[in-house]
Amino acid sequence: MADTALVVGGTRFIGRHVVDDLLANGYEVTIFNRGNHENPFADVEEVSHIEGDRRDDTDLKAAALSVKPDVVIDCVAYYPEDVRVATDVFADVDGYVYISSGAAYGVEEIPKREGETELCACTDEQATDDSHDSYGPRKAEGDRAIAAAAEDGVNAMSVRPCIVYGPHDYTERLDYWIDRVLNHDRVVVPGDGQNLWHRAYAEDVASALRIVAEEGEPGEAYNVGDRTLVTMEEMVDLIAEAADTDVEVVHAGDRELGAADLAADDFILYRDYPHVLDTNKLAALGWESTPLAEAMERTVAEHRESDRDGSEHDPGREAEERVLGVLDTL
Repeated sequence: MADTALVVGGTRFIGRHVVDDLLANGYEVTIFNRGNHENPFADVEEVSHIEGDRRDDTDLKAAALSVKPDVVIDCVAYYPEDVRVATDVFADVDGYVYISSGAAYGVEEIPKREGETELCACTDEQATDDSHDSYGPRKAEGDRAIAAAAEDGVNAMSVRPCIVYGPHDYTERLDYWIDRVLNHDRVVVPGDGQNLWHRAYAEDVASALRIVAEEGEPGEAYNVGDRTLVTMEEMVDLIAEAADTDVEVVHAGDRELGAADLAADDFILYRDYPHVLDTNKLAALGWESTPLAEAMERTVAEHRESDRDGSEHDPGREAEERVLGVLDTL
């Protein structure tokens, strides 16, 4: 009899890849969510769906009793209380895995290591706040809830991804850059192009969650990210290679950007100080990451089939043209 898995979430981006990975590894899968988004597995016989609100304890308990899962992958625990409730409801499963974040780390150092790099503090107010500023603290407090549950005998673990990219990414962060490469010969990259923000391919995050559920140590957290890191300029080059096109990367400093009232952080995925996660702990469990060229080929191919263009992150092509005009006069 196949192992059973319950995915809390399961229809969007990471959760969607989690379901695919579990199916590919022989699991019977049930997704539990409010049904607010289209279910890509509606016609897949091996995937069941329970509708409910993960923040309603009764709904969560009903799902646990109905499925009796061997493993639970929690894709939508955004508040520490979500984790505390879930680790109580699923206290008897073989593996409960919470998706935390690299944002849970509270200090800047290279690389950030599980159990060594300090986590964000989290006040009572932050624990219930839904703003972007409280995201890291909330995720860190969720990690502490995982450790506390493990001390009580629950097989609970967490996985900390860095910036996730790949097919079906509704955040459209990488879609902006793909759209630029597909539609323009020259792409403005802020600074010298060497800034480094660790990224994680979505399929690799999905396999990490399953492997940690199967092989992880209760109470432990595991970083996940591409085993090879690329700079922003190298990322653009990877996109161009995957798209089989040529593009000129144009570096723009503060002065050139300022001429068009732009700043470096107006460009999505730019980060001044490098963000790098050590992934050796996860790799020791047998996890591997997808080669970057292959990951980008799949990402670009799915982008072309989608209607996403990353326009919500667009600093404005007219502004970029002004930057290019300034650079061309130098």
